[in-house]
Parts: sequence; C-alpha cells; structure tokens
Amino acid sequence: MEYLAALLLGVIEGLTEFLPISSTGHLILLGDLIGFQGPPGKVFEISIQLGAILAVVIIYWRKLLDLAVNCWRPGLQRFYVVNLLLAFLPAMVLGATLHKTITEVLFNPWVVSTALVVGGIAIILIERLRPSPNIHSVPEIGPLAAVLIGFGQALAMIPGTSRSGATIITALLVGVDRKVAAEFSFILAIPTMLAATAYSLYKARGELSADGAGLVAVGFAAAFVVAFLVVRWLIGVVGRIGFTPFGWYRIGLGLVMLAWLSLR
Repeated sequence: MEYLAALLLGVIEGLTEFLPISSTGHLILLGDLIGFQGPPGKVFEISIQLGAILAVVIIYWRKLLDLAVNCWRPGLQRFYVVNLLLAFLPAMVLGATLHKTITEVLFNPWVVSTALVVGGIAIILIERLRPSPNIHSVPEIGPLAAVLIGFGQALAMIPGTSRSGATIITALLVGVDRKVAAEFSFILAIPTMLAATAYSLYKARGELSADGAGLVAVGFAAAFVVAFLVVRWLIGVVGRIGFTPFGWYRIGLGLVMLAWLSLR
C-alpha cells in the first residue's frame, strides 16, 4: 500500500507541477486524505519534484543548451537569461528568508483549500480582464516585467497558490502572450525548483537515509513520466484553451475540500 501511495503521489506531482493548480497543495491534500507516511522531513515530496524538473530539462534541452552556449555574447539569448535571473531573484531571497515560517504555519489543508479557491477566482478574472498581449517572446519581456513575474512566483510559497499559476498570471497581466508565459514559467521552474529542492534537502540532511529509497524511486519515476506528458500537452493547447478551465477546477476542488474539512 505504501508503494501504491508513492506511485499515486508521484502521478499527482507530475500532473500538477506545471499546471496552474498547485502541486504542493494537491500533495498536502492527498497525503492528508490517504494518511501517507513517507520518509521523514518531507524528503519524499522534495525528491519527487526532481522528477518533474528533469522532464522539463529534457523537453527544452536544445533551448537550454543554446542559452548556455550563447548567453555570453550580445543577442536574444542574453536577454532571455537576464530575464530568467531577474525573475528568479525574488523567490530566492524571500524563500530563504520565509521558508521556515511558511512551512510551519501555512502547510495545512485549510490554507491549501482556501488558496485554491482564491487563486481560481484570480485566474478567471485575469483571463477575462487582461490587456491584449504585446510581448510575443521571452527576450521581449524586459527587466521590470521580469522582476514583477518573479514577485508573482514568490507568492507561490503559500501552499495552494501554484508556482506556475502565479508566474503565468503575472505574465499575462504585464502583456505576455499565453504560450510565451507558459514557456517562461516552465524554464523559470528549473533554477527555482532546483534551488528550493537543494535548500530543503540541506535543511532535512539529518533525516536522509536509505530507508524509503524505494518509495522515493517510484514517486520520482512517476512524476517524471507524467510531467513530461503534461508539459508537452500544455505547450500544444494553451494558446487555444487558455487558463480559465484550470481556474474553475481550482474553485471546485477547493470548495469540496473546505466542505469535507468542515464535516470531518
């Protein structure tokens, strides 16, 4: 049963990490529902995120290689990397400062359920009221817009908010095209999630052991496969369907969980 639970949580991580519906929120809610007790210190949850990150690295490996090789000389690649760094900084600074407080105070099903509803309403409203896009590639985003997107991403430290949702919605508000906003969110996830994972594993270093390695491996593999499929799918359809359906999903799930928590 533990391995089935690890598989299910890995699938959920892969499904939700890059959709604007909050992977952390889903893991907290599902873990609470099924009573999953994995390796201590949130090591399981931290480790399976690496599977999702690896999926994005493989999908965008050509772009990442191009950026790494050509960002040192003047050109679009340099603007792309500068925008990534500027958007990464707010989450890095605020995450290092507030990580412990947020983890101790806000990581509970009530906060997650409320954040799902509030975030869902925000997505629907912003999709309807957002300005017409005038930014059609990542290098066009510009320093100020990149920093604003970074502060949007920092909001995702509140569980249930969604890192991808916060970055995408902020990008839409500053005039970024949907498909470009999604791409920027996916690429920005790589340094952000790697830094967050490394920091969390360092904090939990005293609890790392070979115990539960099998559970971690199952969850990691499931998260990788499912995230790979989800990102490829979303890239293809986001321009047509938009993000409103995810907003309604968040509201529905959040209300159901609030009702269930109240009755429990």
